[in-house]
Amino acid sequence: MNRSQLEYILAVAKWKSFGKAADDCFVTQSTLSAMVAKVEEQYGIQIFNRTTRPVSITPKGDEILTQLRSLNREYQLLDERINELQGVETGELNIACIPTVAPYLYPLILDKLSKQFDKAELTVHELTTETTVDEIIAGNIDIGIVSTPLDNNQLLEYDLYEEDFLLFDCGKKKNMTDKFYKVNEIDIERLWLLEEGHCLRNQVGKICELRQQKKINGNLTYNCGSIFTLIEMVKQNKGVTLLPRLAVSKNKQLNKASLFELEGPVPMRKIGIITHKHFIKKRLLRQLINIIADSVEKYIPTVEDNENIITPF
Repeated sequence: MNRSQLEYILAVAKWKSFGKAADDCFVTQSTLSAMVAKVEEQYGIQIFNRTTRPVSITPKGDEILTQLRSLNREYQLLDERINELQGVETGELNIACIPTVAPYLYPLILDKLSKQFDKAELTVHELTTETTVDEIIAGNIDIGIVSTPLDNNQLLEYDLYEEDFLLFDCGKKKNMTDKFYKVNEIDIERLWLLEEGHCLRNQVGKICELRQQKKINGNLTYNCGSIFTLIEMVKQNKGVTLLPRLAVSKNKQLNKASLFELEGPVPMRKIGIITHKHFIKKRLLRQLINIIADSVEKYIPTVEDNENIITPF
């Protein structure tokens, strides 16, 4: 089996279609199908069941694919090591960022990244933490920007910054001038959260010691999928939510008069980078960390009071 055949097989497994896999590999479907069949014939094992729609993987094929994915990662590591030794940053770099950070961090760093790594093909994604971890382990994502710690033994973690949470309250009376809120003063009945699967929801739940869904008029449950939607629903329903600092900075959606800091211990979350434990491009990683640190510095003030780090899960 050569490397092209390896890539063809993994593409079919990814797309569950010989046609889509051929498009992805920039070859004709007949060429790809013939090369995959040659491997199956060589090893006497049928990897794919072609009679199903979409194409399915046989039980023996599933075991073979596990080994092929491992072999493909070794090829990728070899490529990365060669580039590292040559002092160049070429090839593809896939970066994923969680939805509660991406809309605010990406505009600050993407132009700098594209200029600094002008010989690399950069692709950025907005993915949940769980999906990012799965994709890094599978070798489809190189770098993840998430809330840490995750304590996954297949990953390495690097600190980026810490940010505090602010209370966004659209129902607070105008004649009240308190600058700070205590956590136990938050009106839980008006509290809005993101939908399940977002680490921010889990963190807010830990701060307020709750798990709930928000109902409108008592009979309509609304699960907010993005932080933009969450803010608009809070404004519309005179609700309250907790927002991370970077999401508050330079956000035209927010009325600054409705934002309040929380009394200590100040709830904080850590944002960091995760990579596979065998990630090679350490020089690139150091440059990325420096770019992010420099870009967010003026938006993330140092918290002088005692802190309470809220873990993502």
